[in-house]
Amino acid sequence: MPDSVWQRTELRVLILADNGLTTLPPDIGRLRRLETLDLGHNALTSVPEELGGLTGLGDCLYLHDNQLSRIPESLGNLTRLRYLNVGENALTALPETIGGMTGLIELRAQHNRLTTLPDSIGRLRGLRELWLRGNVIEHLPPSTGELVELRHLDLRENSLADVPASLEDLPLLRHLDLRSNRIGRLPDWLARMPSLEKLDLRWNGIDPSLPILSRLERRGCFVLT
Repeated sequence: MPDSVWQRTELRVLILADNGLTTLPPDIGRLRRLETLDLGHNALTSVPEELGGLTGLGDCLYLHDNQLSRIPESLGNLTRLRYLNVGENALTALPETIGGMTGLIELRAQHNRLTTLPDSIGRLRGLRELWLRGNVIEHLPPSTGELVELRHLDLRENSLADVPASLEDLPLLRHLDLRSNRIGRLPDWLARMPSLEKLDLRWNGIDPSLPILSRLERRGCFVLT
């Protein structure tokens, strides 16, 4: 990218997607008025800590489809950001500081190498959608139960042996996608989740004759097995 880009301190939207970028200079930290930043579909192996200084980011930050093995802890300073996409990378963990991103409405981290989420995830009390498909998640932390605004949770294609117990405490969860895990039994509390409208259990080891599935369907939940 030409150096002149980093002099444009008045910019509010910067789209750098699909440019074959392999590096991003710390100078991007000068663009303090940015509200949306799109770095998706590049070849970045890292992004500078200075991204966390872009505290004006209040709309979207796209980092998906790169080659990132980590994201900076400084992103926890982006308290106004509403949408974060870090999918299609090589992340083995999300930073504990992600709990500071309290403005998040939607978080996408699909197709990485995550085995769990940080304990701080429960601080994202306004989060409505969480997309985690195609990781190697074996469990979720208890703090997941504090995501009281969560409506949609995608856990498809992970390594769950059980339905995470922390989900019992989610009063507004409507759609729960558990396809292609290793789940063989269902907890009774699933039938008591007040807002659950769709439960996708396909490609697990679930017996379709389980009584709990009938109870869910009688109360109006669409169940796929």
